[in-house]
Amino acid sequence: MADSFTVARPYAKAAFEHARDHQALAAWSESLDYYVVVARDDDVRERVLHNPRLSNDEKTRLFLALCEDGSRDENVNNFVRLLGQRGRLTALPDIAEHFEVLRATEEKRADVTIVSAFELEDAQRNALAEALKKRLNREISITTQVDRELIGGVILRTGDTVIDGSVRGRLQRLRETLTA
Repeated sequence: MADSFTVARPYAKAAFEHARDHQALAAWSESLDYYVVVARDDDVRERVLHNPRLSNDEKTRLFLALCEDGSRDENVNNFVRLLGQRGRLTALPDIAEHFEVLRATEEKRADVTIVSAFELEDAQRNALAEALKKRLNREISITTQVDRELIGGVILRTGDTVIDGSVRGRLQRLRETLTA
């Protein structure tokens, strides 16, 4: 069976295109986020989504009943019904994740995680944000984390891109070069 992310791509693309064409990207994001929270609940996964005794229609009906406060947009509800009919409710988290990647690309945004050995000062954070904004040509949203094992430097992550400028990373590359 194909992995969930591969299955999710065409659904996410179709949902994104519909939402974009109807100027409803934010509403779809919010609704998908709500459905994902429910889909990731351990009881819901065990008793509904992964229950082999339930048909796809029963899973869909139960899931939507649990999400009665979910989306006010009937298009999103119909999208979730379609996923249920096709046995793809378990792919909802990956669909939502890929939808957000498409949305960020459309809106020229990038979420960047900066991992550093020490807490960054505001000036350092702002300088990195400006440099990334110029390099990526996108609005930047930064999240910072501290990992004392880096020794020094930073690791930048955005989407599939990782820039490792940490001392630990440099030492690892040096070790690999010397042992090759």
